[in-house]
Amino acid sequence: MKPRIVSLLPGATELVCALGARGSLVGRSHECDFPDTIRHLPALTAPEVDPAASSAAIDAQVRAAVAAGRPLFRIDAAALRELRPDVILTQAQCAVCAVSRAELDAVLAEWPGTPPQVVALNPSRFADLWKDFTAVAEALRLPDLGREWIVPHKERVAEVITRVASGVTRRPKVLALEWLDPLMSGGNWLPEMVELAGGTSVLAQAGKHSPWIDWESVRKEDPEVLVLLPCGFDLARTRSEAASLVGLPGWKTLRAVRNGRVFVTDGNALFNRPGPRLVDSLESMAEMLHPTLFPPRHRGPGWQPL
Repeated sequence: MKPRIVSLLPGATELVCALGARGSLVGRSHECDFPDTIRHLPALTAPEVDPAASSAAIDAQVRAAVAAGRPLFRIDAAALRELRPDVILTQAQCAVCAVSRAELDAVLAEWPGTPPQVVALNPSRFADLWKDFTAVAEALRLPDLGREWIVPHKERVAEVITRVASGVTRRPKVLALEWLDPLMSGGNWLPEMVELAGGTSVLAQAGKHSPWIDWESVRKEDPEVLVLLPCGFDLARTRSEAASLVGLPGWKTLRAVRNGRVFVTDGNALFNRPGPRLVDSLESMAEMLHPTLFPPRHRGPGWQPL
């Protein structure tokens, strides 16, 4: 008998569908929007901040909620119980990006009877993705399909590494920005992704949480490539929010700006989600950094020059 799955993490939802187990999903988070075939499922979470606000306003709302000890997301506990899931997929990494494990545990503490199995994804490095994917496949009782899915995706990563090793003679300094106002540099798997794609990551450490940075640090580092991938924003929203950078002192003198190497991306679909499309994200990063080595397969919907 197939397990009944609730996914409260967009990347996990995508993985369930990639494994051909879409029919096991009975509920999702409000952020789970891909593929389209899951949009009809009941959304069991909702944000307590206004996601349509500006970057600065969202940041202010988040800081106020955290200072007051308020959760950033609501879980519809009654609806979750009615769905009777066998497994709940969630995350244990970022309380700002999705429902936290603590919020879910509070709901499960009042669960009637035996609570469902919880699989909490917590990747901090690119390699951790394979471990999390394996854990999801095992929870779905599809370990063989999980292994079969991982092999060709690892081969795509290996292809990028091989092409970089044989064709890249100079690695540009790259700054990936995960938030634009205030500035946050992309941490966790993003610095490693930059390195795998043939760049040198600056102002962030692989495997560490994304750090807040100041504009003077950016000017001092003077990156050769600037990749804008704010968490939760699609490409159009990222382009709009980039206006907060253009007016900063010294913007026009940055090497990345002078050389036309500032890129906007669909961070919501690609770089921010620990799911199957992170392999697409790696390929996209390589295309931006080394266009003569990597044809722009993902350019357009995934990334564009600013």
